[in-house]
Amino acid sequence: MRTLLFTAIFVASSLSAMNLIDEAKNSGLKPLPKDQKGVEEILKSNGIKASYFDLRKVELGKKLYFDPRLSKSGIISCNTCHNLGLGGADGVSTAIGNKWKENPHHLNSPTVYNAFLNNVQFWDGRAKNLADQAKGPIQSEPEMATPAKLAVEKISSLPEYVKEFKQIYGKSGVSFDNIADAIANFERTLITPSRFDAFLNGDEKALSNDEKKGLRLFIDKGCVACHNGVNLGGNMQPFQVAGKYKFSNLGDFKGDANGMVKTPTLRNVAETAPYFHNGAIWKLTDAIKEMGSVQLGINISNKDAESIETFLKSLTGVKPKIIYPQLPASTEKTPLPQF
Repeated sequence: MRTLLFTAIFVASSLSAMNLIDEAKNSGLKPLPKDQKGVEEILKSNGIKASYFDLRKVELGKKLYFDPRLSKSGIISCNTCHNLGLGGADGVSTAIGNKWKENPHHLNSPTVYNAFLNNVQFWDGRAKNLADQAKGPIQSEPEMATPAKLAVEKISSLPEYVKEFKQIYGKSGVSFDNIADAIANFERTLITPSRFDAFLNGDEKALSNDEKKGLRLFIDKGCVACHNGVNLGGNMQPFQVAGKYKFSNLGDFKGDANGMVKTPTLRNVAETAPYFHNGAIWKLTDAIKEMGSVQLGINISNKDAESIETFLKSLTGVKPKIIYPQLPASTEKTPLPQF
């Protein structure tokens, strides 16, 4: 009798898990691709243009990602605001850039992990791919403050870089487009598969019962309306749909021309506090409750917020192993840092 009861419970639990997997997929949630071929398929289906993937570009892009000489001051790199040891973000409310000044719009640095799979880049969605996005911070005065011409001059002054660019890009060699393309190819490898991906791929035991409860609440409350797709975000959505964000006056960012804002990815969200475009909320459960009020027009209880948080923590993925690169030595031709 006990054996039959145990079997019935096991079967019911298994069917419930499978139903939840189907429900999650039907709600628009998708697992991360397992390889670069899978990345290519997602980019194509989303209409995102990207150059051909090349492991040589990846290695070159990794150096450039960590090279502070791409900044005017010579002390800020891509990794400064998108620290790969800090969830791909910087852990502060607003990005700090050239001359140690805060971002003038009080914008928070989004994570770079899995960012290649976002439908759009930047909080206002003005870039369609990471190669275009990479050009922005390098040239932006409040960030790295390096005009394209100076960036090319700096990289061209380093024979090791010149040789690599020629081998990979041929006659075009060191150009601003190729600098951005190499960085984008490196960022394309920053994919973090999680237990949630294993669950979506059919592993019923990949999530605990508490995480499954949180996932069901995440779906039932309507969070998936904005946080969907492979990145559980990364698309443009209207903001303050049902109510006013209580920190809306912090900074002057109001979204794009239509008031649309890029929905942040929820992958590794437990590691990327503070939250929202202006980094005003530090506690994940507070962010969940604020979203319920602002976007869904509902009151999410502390208990439900904690349950959803439990699910969101299952989105913390395995990070690729990154060995800090040894960078080419500066030469007499390398432009000096400017402060």
